[in-house]
Amino acid sequence: MSESKLRQALADTCRELERLNLNQGTAGNLSVRVNDAVLITPSGIPYDRLKPEMIARMPLGQNDGAWTGPHKPSSEWRMHLDILRARPQDGAVIHTHSVYATALSMLREEIPAAHYMIAAFGGSNVRCTAYAPYGTQELSDLAVEGLHERHGVLLGQHGMIVTGRDLGQAMWRAVELETLAKMYVIARAIGRPHILPDEEIAITVERFKSYGYQSDTVATLGPASPAKRPRKAAAARPKKA
Repeated sequence: MSESKLRQALADTCRELERLNLNQGTAGNLSVRVNDAVLITPSGIPYDRLKPEMIARMPLGQNDGAWTGPHKPSSEWRMHLDILRARPQDGAVIHTHSVYATALSMLREEIPAAHYMIAAFGGSNVRCTAYAPYGTQELSDLAVEGLHERHGVLLGQHGMIVTGRDLGQAMWRAVELETLAKMYVIARAIGRPHILPDEEIAITVERFKSYGYQSDTVATLGPASPAKRPRKAAAARPKKA
């Protein structure tokens, strides 16, 4: 995908996050890998006013905050660059302050395997990190550590962050993580959720490796596509006598 199309995709994804109530105002930030650089949403620009040309460009191999563009990058640029450097299989990062995921992060609680879809994040839980001030190297280090063998993590007293091979997959995971957080909060309000054993989640993790948006078998920056259903074999016609 060309850089101009990636810029447009970033702007469109920002507005979609706001439409789905996963972000509000100028909260959260997004980035996408483009060759040896990173496109990252600018600081302090409301999503409904964001235009592709406002998105900042940063060299992936540097850590000095250098950028090009009309607006400075998000204050969380360290976290985005560090995650993409640590995860060459990923091409996009989305950070949101969605309500239910953030509520759990305020309790410093992980999301356990109360539902099998937790496997879409690579294991039997989505961890929650300790707190660190936004924009700091400490927060970046906590995020990278929390994402080890996972595709999403809760940032203590802050929000959530997810990764994906492209923006389509990262967006899918952002929606799914908020959904899991909401279901877990509601289930706990009603009673005590039953937790699936690690063995069951391990089986589901393996099955997800070749299924739709959960799959990491295709490395591309293009839009992710849901898995196609196999066609049913045509029934054999009876032979005429």
